Amino acid sequence: MSLVNAENLLKTYGSGEVEVKAIRGVNFDIEPASFVSFVGPSGSGKTTLLNMIGCLDTPTDGNLTVADTDVTKLDRNSSARFRGDNIGFIFQDFNLIPVLTAYENIEYPLLMVQNRPAVERKQRVMSLLEAAGIADMKDKFPDQLSGGQKQRVAVARALVTDPKLVLADEPTANLDHATARNILNLMKEMRDSSGTTFIFSTHDPKVMAEAEVTFTLEDGLLKGIRQEGGENRV
Repeated sequence: MSLVNAENLLKTYGSGEVEVKAIRGVNFDIEPASFVSFVGPSGSGKTTLLNMIGCLDTPTDGNLTVADTDVTKLDRNSSARFRGDNIGFIFQDFNLIPVLTAYENIEYPLLMVQNRPAVERKQRVMSLLEAAGIADMKDKFPDQLSGGQKQRVAVARALVTDPKLVLADEPTANLDHATARNILNLMKEMRDSSGTTFIFSTHDPKVMAEAEVTFTLEDGLLKGIRQEGGENRV
């Protein structure tokens, strides 16, 4: 059973002479516990596609199923609940809350989205701080952390609700080579231990090299699919 299934997915912005087809009838399947990248030039539709999978945007037409749910039929409130229960997000600019410590940033979704009990929150946050190798940074604020430490906090925050799926939009863009490699290794370790699927939108060759499946987009069209150890196909 696919975790994500798209059939003839279409996303159009504007209308008439200013209509822009950001995604033009793409079809794909993504399996559970996989490491997947969407690649292509700027404007190819990568971020638009991630936003639709993450229920931050709605398709114009076509079918999109995520975690056994037809997300095209969710209203705004239902989409928010679905995201909170099933999806984590990692961004290239980290998106940490500056007035919260590393611990509090990771705890935030458990408190504000899922309203978990305090004891459960503490256990979950501390286990992720340990797994991410930043337990000694738990009381630091974002401006006291390096780029790599911030991204480790962001990875832990994305995983704290035990989501089925994590969407990462250019997560290594602001990191040096060594730090980016460490973050990718951390995410693969988290995938292996939790079974979470990671989907990336990226230009980074390091991310592409680690992906088990790579979808290539161009002008909103799916131009190729590369599977680890296999050849490109359309």
